[in-house]
Amino acid sequence: MPDTTTRLRVDATPTAPALVLRPWNAADAAGLVALGRDDALRRWTSFAVDDETSAARWLREQRQGWEQGGRLAFAVEEVDPSGTGGLPAAHVVVRNVVPGAVSAEVGYWTAARARGRGIAPRALCALTDWIFTTFARDGLTRLELIHQTDNTASCRVAEKSRYGLTAVLPAQPPAYPGEGHLHVRHLTETSR
Repeated sequence: MPDTTTRLRVDATPTAPALVLRPWNAADAAGLVALGRDDALRRWTSFAVDDETSAARWLREQRQGWEQGGRLAFAVEEVDPSGTGGLPAAHVVVRNVVPGAVSAEVGYWTAARARGRGIAPRALCALTDWIFTTFARDGLTRLELIHQTDNTASCRVAEKSRYGLTAVLPAQPPAYPGEGHLHVRHLTETSR
């Protein structure tokens, strides 16, 4: 089972810096409070960080996900030319990773300052490759991605990451107040 030392790297492109995906840690608390003020993030996700106390709680939940193995969340950092990272620009996660299960669910969000720059699709592709490499031997062959139907930006990320739209899901309030898109990616669909 992966642990909190897991790091994924996405190479730089001619127009974008390299990315590092790493587990969230206590040093991220102040940055999370700033992210919590983003209205778009609050609208489209369940991310609810208002202050340092809620940031610490959120970080504790991410650490527990790693310890229990069922929710593996990564902070996504852009790497500047000196090779160092900065404040997280995004978040990617795989949920419901259960030995012997055929499928799991991925999710993501992007900080306002990083939106529209291709960070989420690059990070999601790296996460997808890692998940299939790490968990396919345990039977995982399918990844699902769900977002609200009116979240067109999230739909574009899914499509760029080769998650095909397979269904429109009915609303299930209160957790899912509106219809959702179900996108799927299979192990047999290579990333490159």
